[in-house]
Amino acid sequence: MDLIATTREVGGVTIADLTGRIVLGEESAHLRNFVSELLSQGQKKILINLAEVTYIDTSGLGNLINALAQTRKQGGELKLLNLPPKVQDVMQVTKLYTVFDILNDEVAAVRSFTQASAATN
Repeated sequence: MDLIATTREVGGVTIADLTGRIVLGEESAHLRNFVSELLSQGQKKILINLAEVTYIDTSGLGNLINALAQTRKQGGELKLLNLPPKVQDVMQVTKLYTVFDILNDEVAAVRSFTQASAATN
């Protein structure tokens, strides 16, 4: 299954809804290009909703880490939302839950961007 990415904006936060698998090949390249495009459009607050992601491999994890680094390098913030159980397990095993800000409630996640901005001012 191809990776499908759609965006919507809520409260100044770009929410990227991903559907499918994030695996080596076109899917990982699509994710990398997708985040690069958001950043080139000036989107600095990115929330990646993984609720409909069915599988992620090490290449997909690498691309998420790369997306986080790329976003931070440009002065932005990237957070993850609604990890399915299989993705949660991978994050636990790899200890990546300590690297990403992972949330399970969209309203709280959007609000967390505002709270982070207020804390840095």
